[in-house]
Amino acid sequence: MTTMWAFFGHDEPNYTYMKDGRKLLSELAALSPAPVFMRTHNLLTTGDGTPSLKWGSTNAYTEDANGHPKYDWTIVDRIFDTYMARHMKPLVEIGFMPQALSTNPVPYRHNWAAGTGNSLYTGWAYPPTDYVKWGELVHQWVKHAVAKYGKSEVESWYWEVWNEPDIGYWHGTPEEFKKLYDFAADGVRRALPTARIGGPEVTGPNGARTQQILRDFLEHCVRGRNYATGRIGAPLDFVTFHAKGAPRIVEGHVRMAISNQLKAISNGFQIVASFPELRSLPIVIGESDPEGCAACSMRTNPENAYRNGTLYSSYTAAQIARTYELADLHKVNLLGSVTWAFEFENQPYFAGFRDLATNGLDKPVLNVFRMLGMMRGDRLAVESSSAADVQTIRDAGVRTSPDVYALAARSGRDISVLVWNYHDDDLAAEPAQVSVTVDGAEDGRPTVTEFRVDQQHGNAYEAWKTMGSPQSPDAKQYAQLEKAGRLSALGPATRRRVEHGQLQLTLTLPRQAVSLVTIRY
Repeated sequence: MTTMWAFFGHDEPNYTYMKDGRKLLSELAALSPAPVFMRTHNLLTTGDGTPSLKWGSTNAYTEDANGHPKYDWTIVDRIFDTYMARHMKPLVEIGFMPQALSTNPVPYRHNWAAGTGNSLYTGWAYPPTDYVKWGELVHQWVKHAVAKYGKSEVESWYWEVWNEPDIGYWHGTPEEFKKLYDFAADGVRRALPTARIGGPEVTGPNGARTQQILRDFLEHCVRGRNYATGRIGAPLDFVTFHAKGAPRIVEGHVRMAISNQLKAISNGFQIVASFPELRSLPIVIGESDPEGCAACSMRTNPENAYRNGTLYSSYTAAQIARTYELADLHKVNLLGSVTWAFEFENQPYFAGFRDLATNGLDKPVLNVFRMLGMMRGDRLAVESSSAADVQTIRDAGVRTSPDVYALAARSGRDISVLVWNYHDDDLAAEPAQVSVTVDGAEDGRPTVTEFRVDQQHGNAYEAWKTMGSPQSPDAKQYAQLEKAGRLSALGPATRRRVEHGQLQLTLTLPRQAVSLVTIRY
């Protein structure tokens, strides 16, 4: 039961140290005794640190009048210091292009917002004017990190280059991206030879072009001529790609597409496994989500209404369990799966952004990660009479019978079982009557506790609607909403008898609900 789910990310790095950002990071850090990793865009983007949707900046690199580099790590340090204070780890994204290095620097800062038509991909998305300066920027960054945080700490981080170079995030050719990667990796390794470097963070490899770019990048790292060193091959300590679903409105309701996301994961695993030299290399799914635009609210994208309620939480439970199974199927080394969701500072309450909390109030989906954080040990085999196998769900989704399934783990004598009742279609349905049988448990009288996320439990959104959807809740209302958003037990813990190694439980699980049953001796 690895903590591959304990990876999170977002576009706006400056939210990290803002009020609600710090609050959410503290909650994420508390999920698991294993370190939680954070990935964010724009760590090298030029600007004064003022955030907006899909924008952030650190001003790490500028040049003087004679073109000599000037490095300023003040804002980058503020971001990483916020992680370090919570014993979190950065999955360091090396990007984007500083204005002084961009081959097309004007316009540079974008004014993107969903529905405006304004371009997102401005001067920060272009190749460098000088790859040697680019490599030296990365070298100086890693060198500074080692001096500030210590060699052993930085050795525990992961460094990766850029984001989605197969679409508008990279306004260069695939070959130029390989060059960008080589010089960045060389800069990292010159500063810290034991540092871990990887890529290429392509979008979901469901299309032929993205699949080819991923294959070509891996081929380059294994057998290509290195642009920075002239030697054969490039450093590659882990492989990254993305995976997204595709929700839409069908006959007035939201229909998810879990199959889209699982296909991308499966295709990425298959491509990595096709290289014998890379089969055992760790894989990080750098963004793994129900769809692609975290900063697109339900105001402009009605299909994103799933994000506030229990559809997001049940989808997440089902998807993470199937991601484990796809890694088993392809026999790959899955290290991490990044949920690209954080928070959006100073936005309306429950606006339908893809976030884990809104104005400091936890959404139901965050409680699924709390449940996962309570699971320990080794995964157990699960069979269900109301769930298809992973290949069927990967290829067809959940469009007929609901997916009533579980993820289970055992640590010593203790057992934990995560159970959900998921369906792609967000339609009302009768609750599922679920019988859970645990075979091979130790005889005795363990304490059994059920934690629940549904319409009435672990759900600040439904509590907020019951209040009348206030956009300026008073202190008493806010405290009530905070409490409503927390994970809690469905009822009192009970002592249950295990005889002949078998424990039987019954659950009444509403559609899109998730339960965690803990069995503690």
